[in-house]
Amino acid sequence: MKPILRARLDACDARGFTLDCGDGAAMRIVALADDLVRVTLLRGGAVRQKRTWAVPAYGEEDTDWAGRARLDDGAWPAVATAITASPAEVVLATKALRLGVTLDAFRMDWALPDGTVFARDRDAQPYFLGQGTHAFRHAMARAPGDRHFGLGDKTGPLDLTGRRLRCAMRDALGFDPERGDPLYKNWPFLIVCDAASGVSHGLFYDNGAEGAFDLGCEHDNYFGRYRAYEAEDGDLDLYLILGPRLKDVTAKFVALTGRTALPPRWSLGYAQTAMALADAPDAQARIQGVIDAAKAHDVPISAFHFGSGYTSIGRKRCVFTWNRAKFPDPKALIRAFHEAGTKVVANLKPCLLDDHPRFGEVAAQGGFIAGREDPAPLKSQFWDGEGAHVDFTNPAGVAWWKEGLTREVLAYGVDAGWNDNNEYGLWDDEATSAGFGEPAPLALTRPVQALLMTRATREAQLEAKPEVRPFTVSRAGGPGLQRYAQTWSGDNTTSWETLRWNLRTGLQAPEP
Repeated sequence: MKPILRARLDACDARGFTLDCGDGAAMRIVALADDLVRVTLLRGGAVRQKRTWAVPAYGEEDTDWAGRARLDDGAWPAVATAITASPAEVVLATKALRLGVTLDAFRMDWALPDGTVFARDRDAQPYFLGQGTHAFRHAMARAPGDRHFGLGDKTGPLDLTGRRLRCAMRDALGFDPERGDPLYKNWPFLIVCDAASGVSHGLFYDNGAEGAFDLGCEHDNYFGRYRAYEAEDGDLDLYLILGPRLKDVTAKFVALTGRTALPPRWSLGYAQTAMALADAPDAQARIQGVIDAAKAHDVPISAFHFGSGYTSIGRKRCVFTWNRAKFPDPKALIRAFHEAGTKVVANLKPCLLDDHPRFGEVAAQGGFIAGREDPAPLKSQFWDGEGAHVDFTNPAGVAWWKEGLTREVLAYGVDAGWNDNNEYGLWDDEATSAGFGEPAPLALTRPVQALLMTRATREAQLEAKPEVRPFTVSRAGGPGLQRYAQTWSGDNTTSWETLRWNLRTGLQAPEP
């Protein structure tokens, strides 16, 4: 990588300004609100990922299925800004903050109108860009006493200071509940409580590629104390959110990326599941026993989650199928749950093993993640075999998913979808998402796949029962996921130690 050493003012307008950073790189800085400033790096005049699914247009509750044009911020209302420039510095000021950009030894400082600095880049070489790659790094100054929160489903203490944590999605079965990382979300949103000023601010990097936040683990003698975000690919597209209080940052992040889907009341009650029940040879009888035992002991169960064993063919899991040997009459079982006042949630997986009964059907429609040049489905290890992942940036994949879910799950009486194993662990540099006509590497869209899978599940439920408030659950995803689903802390052991630390993970979790 190579640092940006200096910049010059290239253009100004009413909202912000553009800097020429040399080597074909430019930086666009705009005030979207008095307390919200966006910093976007352009290479060759363009961004790497042209669409965003994390940030809807201003005033909209959601993006289109194909996302929103990343650079289009025209819907945001005008902000009263004052921009002043000299050969040494460019300053952007709003009613709430002041951003100063030092042009030589390029860096930025963020302050309140009274001059109180609450965030600043480290003094030397805070921005690094990959040469021949799309990697980048952004480092900011850090002081003793600064506190750091966020980043999604992270383990350990709530204050993440001193740790190095990855933004990546993994099927982390049996993870260490105190130190394990990464888990299931790629959630590059950090909240910083500045020790000197007492001001809190948020840093949201709208980037779906894998990366990492270093919050004081790394030390380099030449740069003092710092924290940094680095990514293997994608765009440096940063939204800085001024609190000034901690809870203000969270509320403003929600306003930026979309409000949490209002769940139905029943989802707040006790939910029960056990993987062994649906895996048992006599699964229907065993699960019926749960209903009978709950009645006998007067235990209210709001929801029962069907583990993926209901879809098993041998040892393999085949979404949108029913094992009739284990479940001779699934509709009757679901009716029994409903008669007992219990909703039913069914496990759903977005990867079809290559011997799945409908694999050829999806392949013929081009509904799988494929190679950059070769339209054949790309396969990866999945449970007890190899399979291909449904591409939810392809209308054919979305349509197939909705049809299968409606016909083979919702029509049986199931109330909600449990989106599982959607980390998209396909490790092939050729893997490409269709991108609704704008193909993009899977490396940039893994969180988007999980997000859109969950959106498809939610929409199918709404279409089946438009009068019923939908409920979906998703294990993986990125910012924006909260618009469609609740989440959970993944698969772990049953122990007091796990419970102790998972409570903290839940408090740290991505859903505002």
